[in-house]
Amino acid sequence: MEREMQKSSMFIEHGPGGAYDNGDIRKNIDDDGRPKRTGTWVTASAHIITAVIGSGVLSLAWAIAQLGWVAGPAVLTAFSCITYFTSTLLADCYRSPDPVTGKRNYTYMDVVRANLGGRKVQLCGLAQYLNLVGITIGYTITASISMVAVKRSNCFHKNGHDVKCHTSNYPFMIIFACIQVVLCQIPNFHKLSWLSILAAIMSFAYSSIGLGLSIAKVAGGGHVRTSLTGVTVGVDVSGTEKVWRTFQAIGDIAFAYAYSTVLIEIQDTLKSSPAENKVMKRASLLGVSTTTMFYVLCGCVGYAAFGNNAPGNFLTGFGFYEPFWLVDFANICIAIHLIGAYQVFCQPLFGFVERWCKKQWPESKFITSEYAIDVPLCGVYCLNSFRLVWRTVYVIVTAVVAMTFPFFNDFLGLLGALSFWPLTVYFPIEMYIAQAKLPKFSFTWTWLKILSWACLIVSIVAAAGSIEGLSQDLKAYKPFKSQQ
Repeated sequence: MEREMQKSSMFIEHGPGGAYDNGDIRKNIDDDGRPKRTGTWVTASAHIITAVIGSGVLSLAWAIAQLGWVAGPAVLTAFSCITYFTSTLLADCYRSPDPVTGKRNYTYMDVVRANLGGRKVQLCGLAQYLNLVGITIGYTITASISMVAVKRSNCFHKNGHDVKCHTSNYPFMIIFACIQVVLCQIPNFHKLSWLSILAAIMSFAYSSIGLGLSIAKVAGGGHVRTSLTGVTVGVDVSGTEKVWRTFQAIGDIAFAYAYSTVLIEIQDTLKSSPAENKVMKRASLLGVSTTTMFYVLCGCVGYAAFGNNAPGNFLTGFGFYEPFWLVDFANICIAIHLIGAYQVFCQPLFGFVERWCKKQWPESKFITSEYAIDVPLCGVYCLNSFRLVWRTVYVIVTAVVAMTFPFFNDFLGLLGALSFWPLTVYFPIEMYIAQAKLPKFSFTWTWLKILSWACLIVSIVAAAGSIEGLSQDLKAYKPFKSQQ
């Protein structure tokens, strides 16, 4: 272990030292001196599905409506293939220089440091951790919208669909934040498997409900307008709006596949046999292919059900009113899923800050000491004062930011645009080139560079569309009125 834990009846203090000397304990330690990892392809797949099948799936019907029957599925498939391909490159970088026997890299920044070094390490950290902060803010917004939708659904069922049923998002953001304050005390990623499995089940549940309701709506007849190119200029939108919405839709789809930010942290939970990179590639294939199937079904069937008037979120935007109890259940599943997804994305950030602080102030008992508390039915929990304070403050800050920025589609698109190119494409490709020592202007080097530049262009136009959408939302936003 990096620090030897000295236990007493009052507290556990981290002190200097190497691995445990006790032979029995040594059997439970990995090759790097850390507690033996127990993750499998099942738990890794659950983490990936929890990270990937998120709130993004709810906006795909709207995204397909902007792009149409041809470009919509094509863009979904393209992002799926690119994400899986670059994930396999990134999985091989967990150990370096050899992907099977090399030294472990615990975080995305560690991987970049080992393979690229220099300023790129700081750029990677900036991109990754800003993206993680943005995602946790976005999930706070989305979870509160789903909670509000349950209350409004009951109001519509009782009073009719023409009633406005205004409901504020703010109390539900506070409820979500209170839950996260408790869950954020889970020490690290290795203790999250149960929560990720539960969240993955919830994501399948609400995706299936949305898909089923869309199929029922299509089967029920009724004319909706769809087209090969999506919303029609001059009928649904102006020419300018068509361009901006197309860009934004691409950003939404990019967001729907964002999990590279936590891939290395997920891989670091895996057992060392079989090789972590092989297990991670298997988990990535399962996770990405499963989510792509759901995405194509939800996006295309949702577009067939609602046509060019598809709502930005077909469960919380009241594309469906009845059966109200099923819509309520789906939105509850969304909220539960986002509770788990929030943890998947914030744990790498927590770990980074806490490791940095321990390195800066190794003698501070506030930062390094852990108090053993016997929790009924759960065993002994090691409470760290710094972890309790800093993580609680983080949750409160993200909740406050979410309260001042309560938008959905444009925010998703901006997050997707900002994170997709650097973290999903650029760094994995650059690290593969460095690791494989590809010569400049060789065939493989050339097409990898072309792929990277093409994805950069996509990210730029997606960011432009999302910023335009956000500017329109800000103009229309009335901060002192109840949110619908």
